[in-house]
Amino acid sequence: MRLKRIPCMLKKVLERHLNHLIILNNYYIFFMEPNKKVEFIKEWILKYVNSMPKKAQSLVIGISGGIDSSVSSTLSAMTGLKTIVLSMPIKQKNAQHDLSLKHQEWLKQNFNNVEGVTVELDSLFSSFENTLKDFNSLHGMANSRARLRMTTLYQVAAANNGIVVGTGNKVEDFGVGFYTKYGDGGVDISPIADCNKTEVWELGKELKILQEIIDAPPTDGLWDDGRTDEGQLGLSYKELEEAMENENSKNREKYIQIRNANLHKMDPIPVCKIPS
Repeated sequence: MRLKRIPCMLKKVLERHLNHLIILNNYYIFFMEPNKKVEFIKEWILKYVNSMPKKAQSLVIGISGGIDSSVSSTLSAMTGLKTIVLSMPIKQKNAQHDLSLKHQEWLKQNFNNVEGVTVELDSLFSSFENTLKDFNSLHGMANSRARLRMTTLYQVAAANNGIVVGTGNKVEDFGVGFYTKYGDGGVDISPIADCNKTEVWELGKELKILQEIIDAPPTDGLWDDGRTDEGQLGLSYKELEEAMENENSKNREKYIQIRNANLHKMDPIPVCKIPS
């Protein structure tokens, strides 16, 4: 759903498209039904691949058992292109890993172009931790899990002439910056990054994603204690979306505080410009 100010045009013109537009207090809200959104994103992925100078032969995506990666991987599979989905457990909670494996099996049952792979990264991560024990940081090591997974995805993509598909949504990628720099933020394309979290849940229902994945509390899967996204952010995704769109929201200040702390992820890398 997108809120836009009505320009100098008659409402009657807009009303011809009421299946996609809702007029409210002189604003119009662009609304695309979930089934049309699914088709649009699928076609967008195909269009991108076909526009590449050297067309990719596969789509590579990491799945965690969460709704974002489940939706993104399903949309990828719908393109008909070879889709490689990777479960990459690192000290993972059993409940999270089980959902990842269930979704992997669900995809293989529903799409004959899907290849499911489980890459155990526990021993590799343990070696990394031990090698850098003199530079220990819990937050740093949590982010290193995401970066190790990113490296794995790109290696698999390189071996299969593929591109890495991102799984971030709009709230995470462009609202509060809730992702790991050069980790899950390191991708080639982002098919759902213009969808709020509530829209992703709607897409999940449309795609008939497993209900237990839709119902699971969102988590980044980077911590041994299994902490949730809401527990880390202090706000639910519904509250974050409302604060993003409403400057008078009671949660606006908290949202801005989180966003400002993470702007370094969302802004371009600072470059020292040498005077000519």
